[in-house]
Amino acid sequence: MGASRILMALAALGSAALLAAALGFQFLGGLTPCVLCIYQRWPHLLAMLAGLAGWLRPGPLPALLGMSGALGSAAVGAFHTGVERGWWEGLAACSAGPDLTQMTPEQALEAMMNAAPMGCDVVAWSLLGLSMASWNMLISLLLAALWAAAAKRSMVRK
Repeated sequence: MGASRILMALAALGSAALLAAALGFQFLGGLTPCVLCIYQRWPHLLAMLAGLAGWLRPGPLPALLGMSGALGSAAVGAFHTGVERGWWEGLAACSAGPDLTQMTPEQALEAMMNAAPMGCDVVAWSLLGLSMASWNMLISLLLAALWAAAAKRSMVRK
């Protein structure tokens, strides 16, 4: 098995792990994702599909597609981090939902079931002072480096 194939598999598994973690925080941890959180997920799906393509047919194209996915998610994560830290405004779709603390339990349940995603400037979880968006950005950059190494190795091999 070639080194580029192994690197692509590791990078794709990294994207799968990030996506699984995000879904775990959402469905097991009860953290409602904002619009930018959702946008960060889609490029990881592209990277996972690129990893599958690279496994079936190794070469520079799947590696470059995977790298594009990882860099895309990192870019959205960087933008999201800036919104969370108040460095710039978020998208219009990033506005927060209703204030549940002023509602009866029945009203709160109704609002949660029909609510828009949470505001993009809210840090729902952090570790070592970094939000999920920041961690996604950093890990996605590392995954992009794996994809780049896979692309380089697949070009040299031929």
